[in-house]
Amino acid sequence: MGAKARFSNPTELVDAALAGDRLALARILTAVENRTPVAEAALRRLYPMAGKAHLVGITGPPGSGKSTLVSALIAAVRAAGRPIAVVAVDPSSPITGGALLGDRVRMQAHTSDRDVFIRSMAARGHAGGLASTSTAAATVLDAVGFDLVLLETVGTGQAEVEVAAAADTTVVLEAPEMGDEVQAIKAGLLEVADIVVVNKGDRPGAQRTASQLRAMLVAVGRVGVRSTGRARAAPASAERPKPKEPQVLVTTATTGGGVPELLESLDRHRARGREATDSPARLARAEAQVWAILADRLQADLHRAATREATAATMREVAAHRLDPFAAADRLLAELSS
Repeated sequence: MGAKARFSNPTELVDAALAGDRLALARILTAVENRTPVAEAALRRLYPMAGKAHLVGITGPPGSGKSTLVSALIAAVRAAGRPIAVVAVDPSSPITGGALLGDRVRMQAHTSDRDVFIRSMAARGHAGGLASTSTAAATVLDAVGFDLVLLETVGTGQAEVEVAAAADTTVVLEAPEMGDEVQAIKAGLLEVADIVVVNKGDRPGAQRTASQLRAMLVAVGRVGVRSTGRARAAPASAERPKPKEPQVLVTTATTGGGVPELLESLDRHRARGREATDSPARLARAEAQVWAILADRLQADLHRAATREATAATMREVAAHRLDPFAAADRLLAELSS
């Protein structure tokens, strides 16, 4: 019997996923990635069941060993008898728009384990290192019972700070002798880190890199850092979030060295988050989800039949420089409210 015949509607699909059917889960995630009506129906039902999992973002520059570390973390989590899911964001194929599946290839050893679920998603040009539907995918995995969900960014470098809004705990990877560590501060990566991991700890200079990062993090904690990367003394009257004080660990993912300590650190950070009366990370995630849905719906409204021609005409005026983009946005918003 084909997959489509097995699930005649979103309710049956969700019921099957909740009962442990991995095919149903995969179909829901495909619907989420493609933003279909099935995805909205499934998420409306699953969202109240989510909120229990620990969402961990794994980010860092290319070559730092993110996928290898994720694979080592899977092994450590499964050795403890815990289920784990991974949303691994890969570069998009320029032809099909789909994920190139590089991350899943590196995690092949775990694909036969029923308590491990790995989903590769295409970035599809979305900035920030995550696919635009990664948070929704994590919500689905949370709702169906995965206690730990890893969100691995695409690995494009300095723009990957969006993961901090999607995760409860953000892990930033660095590798020894990869260049000036100040670049990590300019990128904003160290500002969003809850845990900093110097991977490839068997290489010369790993401990030195860890020491340099610890010293830099102390400095970052004493000054404000603009988005441009320029440091400034924070005025006494300024209200700004308290700088994070991330732990710096050293791992060798290829051998599993330091991975148990990383898992312990993740569990401690999770426990601290649960003790808090409210979670800034979860509030930021909620805001990001709602704003994304609002943006999608506004765009869809502007492209529906009744407004399509007016929208196209406005865009032509902007392209011809007869109308500025701000006035165009005001006009389109007025069109929707009329």
